Amino acid sequence: MRTLLGYAKSHWIALTVGLVIALASAAANLAQPLATKTVVDALADGSSLARPVLILAILVVVGSLLAGVYTFLLDRTAEKVVFSVRKQLIGRLLRLRIPELDRSAPGDLTARVTSDSTLLQSATTQALISIVKGAAGGVGAVIVMFALDARLSGLTLGALALVGIVIGVLLPKIRRVITRAQEAVGEVGAGLDRALGAARTVKASGAEAREEAAVTEAAHKAMEAGFAGAKYNALVGGIMNLAFSVPFLLVLGAGGAWAATGSLELSTLIAFLLTVFYMTEPLSELVQGFSTLQQGLGAVKRIHGVEELAIETDVDDTVEPVGGTAPGIAVHSVRFQYAGRSAALDGVSFEAPAGGRTAIVGPSGAGKTTLFALLQRFYEPESGLITVDGTDIAKMPRAEVRRRIGYVEQDAPALSGTLESNLRYAAPDATDDDLTEVLQATRLMDLVERLPDGLNTMVGTRGVALSGGERQRLAIARALLRRPQVLLMDEATSQLDARNEVALREAVDQAAERCTVLLIAHRLSTVVSADQIVVLERGRVVATGTHDQLLEASPLYRELAASQLLVPEAVEQ
Repeated sequence: MRTLLGYAKSHWIALTVGLVIALASAAANLAQPLATKTVVDALADGSSLARPVLILAILVVVGSLLAGVYTFLLDRTAEKVVFSVRKQLIGRLLRLRIPELDRSAPGDLTARVTSDSTLLQSATTQALISIVKGAAGGVGAVIVMFALDARLSGLTLGALALVGIVIGVLLPKIRRVITRAQEAVGEVGAGLDRALGAARTVKASGAEAREEAAVTEAAHKAMEAGFAGAKYNALVGGIMNLAFSVPFLLVLGAGGAWAATGSLELSTLIAFLLTVFYMTEPLSELVQGFSTLQQGLGAVKRIHGVEELAIETDVDDTVEPVGGTAPGIAVHSVRFQYAGRSAALDGVSFEAPAGGRTAIVGPSGAGKTTLFALLQRFYEPESGLITVDGTDIAKMPRAEVRRRIGYVEQDAPALSGTLESNLRYAAPDATDDDLTEVLQATRLMDLVERLPDGLNTMVGTRGVALSGGERQRLAIARALLRRPQVLLMDEATSQLDARNEVALREAVDQAAERCTVLLIAHRLSTVVSADQIVVLERGRVVATGTHDQLLEASPLYRELAASQLLVPEAVEQ
């Protein structure tokens, strides 16, 4: 509740104005039964109806106008609240630490920004105002009723008290049901994100029916939670109908009998009945306000869960432009382990000389990609340290570490948008000459010239309009355009033909003249000319040297080379 009020706190002026207008509207509506009594009394007395009817008409018009004004004001404020919450969530989600993202389903996180935040729209504004207005209107109605007749007031309040107790018991159950429904909707989003994110794999595997069943199961849970919510809503609705009908019937029966005996004026009975009828509005607002508040509290719980996830607080730090000579990189006794698994890196140590080309090779699962992740501080080592020019990167802001590094990922992702926006993604201020230079170096210029829209060509979702090799060249061009001090390439040429691979090796050689290059490769032909090759096996460095040195000294490297026909022994086998 404290968190929910915190979202509304920054809009307290608009909410206060809305509350004042809402209370003024409630006062105008509450005064109408009393104005009606004066009309009835004027009829009984035979006096002029002009003044009492005019007052009644003014109260009706003013109450309606004020209701429209405060509804608009609250709706506008509610949109601002949702926007501020979504802005905060979006900023936080984009800065979540990688381990948090590893544990969370993207679809569920997306649901918290979309559907969950929408539930705050009413909870932080209309619900709070409705509760205050409903309470004030109810208290005002009780005062008017006692002013009219204490006997009828006692009957009315006795019936309403029983209704209030029942609804108070039901509201917490409604909140639990709503929370379950929201979690189920998050599971639907997570399931769809999983299937659509690997749509080609799903189709190629003929797994559409299985994925449909899994997502449908989540949707079925959401439906069952919705059924439970509908049951409680129906129960509350029925109780509210009784809350309005029973007091009305009691007042009509008892008041009619007293009016018949002359112990109650007819005008008072009519005014009291109108007041009871008026009470339906504040009572409905109270119940609706508390029900909406329960929905909001359920949403707050899920949104607050995002706020408890760890984020990278230093990625927005101001970083000076990268310049100077290429740095040397040293890895000292680094150990890292993913949760629930054996150590991915276990005491890894080596040095990558400044301005050189260091290749990281080894069997799958040896820890190569994990090492690159640690170099960019996606994860933090459990022990040991990594230094750049002698400085521990753990003591550097992540923004500085990543500004120094250009990274070409293993699957070379492309973002939905144009070819140019993807190229400039890491270097939005790059000049056209710089862009032309990397296009030529990565042999993308021919592709640009073939495309009808050139650099303005849309690459499609996840770069689906590009081939695997084109995506890899795009990723390399994007990294080179940033002019980094360190270039990390994770299997960056695995989908290239021999001609383009040679061209890319030449581009990397040129890049090595101004930056330190680290390459991960399974195809040893791409790294035989590296200045240094580090061989990893099961998270440990088992050998270091040049290609020729390792053929002599490392059985594992010789085996890898033989399997790829890089040594004569492979032919004999």
